[in-house]
Amino acid sequence: MRVLVGDIGGTKTGLGIAEVQGNTVSLDLHRRYPSRKSVSLGEIVTTFFDETGCQCEMAAFAVAGPVVSGRSKTTNLPWQIDAAELQKNLGFKRVGLLNDLEAVAWGVPALTSNELAVLQPGATTGAVGNACVVAAGTGLGEAGLFWDGTKHHAFPTEGGHTDFAPTDDREFALLNYLQKKVGRVSWERVVSGIGIGNIYAFLAQWHKAVHPPAVAEALRSDGDIAAAVAEAANNGHAISQEAMELFAVLYGREAGNTALKHMALGGVYLGGGIAPKNLALLQGPGFAEGFRDKGRMRTLMEQIPVQVILDPLTPLYGAARYMAAEIG
Repeated sequence: MRVLVGDIGGTKTGLGIAEVQGNTVSLDLHRRYPSRKSVSLGEIVTTFFDETGCQCEMAAFAVAGPVVSGRSKTTNLPWQIDAAELQKNLGFKRVGLLNDLEAVAWGVPALTSNELAVLQPGATTGAVGNACVVAAGTGLGEAGLFWDGTKHHAFPTEGGHTDFAPTDDREFALLNYLQKKVGRVSWERVVSGIGIGNIYAFLAQWHKAVHPPAVAEALRSDGDIAAAVAEAANNGHAISQEAMELFAVLYGREAGNTALKHMALGGVYLGGGIAPKNLALLQGPGFAEGFRDKGRMRTLMEQIPVQVILDPLTPLYGAARYMAAEIG
């Protein structure tokens, strides 16, 4: 089956043409576009068709936001996306719309071992059952994979928007700092690209620190603060290092929370763009301790495999597999 697939994020929108055979997905003519430079998804799709000369009768789009009845108001973009309108306006025979993390979950079975990096091997036997995806990127997305005894069934959640729970004095101070800025504080406010910026800003104020040049420039130009903080941390800036280390602990803790809620003995998969770029950080002790530190459930947490998804095209593979399943 041939289908136009899309991954609509708060920063970038990726489009491509996918061919599906079972779990195997091949992708051709992949292009990426700055999301905020367009007024709608339809505009980007039209640009893609004009540039490539391609046409498709089927399309499936993974969207960073909740999808209800084929419609979505994207969380980090000022867009309203309606599958029926896209189908009508762009001449498709069928359009599927699904949450981007649901798409990642659909894409997991299409991944090979060299497209995954192991953070925790987990149990050597019995690693069968439900699984979940936790993805820190522009925001924080989460999805589940229900195991029916034979295969996994992907489903979306909005778990990244549940309440952040601090555990020590520093984290309570972080919560208080963010409450004064934004009111209610969700996990997305601390485990995401936005979250890295929030953690850094809190620590810089807490320590009365001077910004390193890369971060100062990002703050002046409204640039990628998370990337600037990561760069400064790699260059030895103490507050940036503390920010990244705290981010790793919090990422581990929320990944562990999600694993517990899904009883994810089949594994936890870290998606999004941050994990592959900061693999050494997540392979350190902070993430693992945050993940395992669940009191009486610690032994259970040590049995759960945790892997980082290395292939950024996974949501596109998943969108293609979703559409193939819908068509039957």
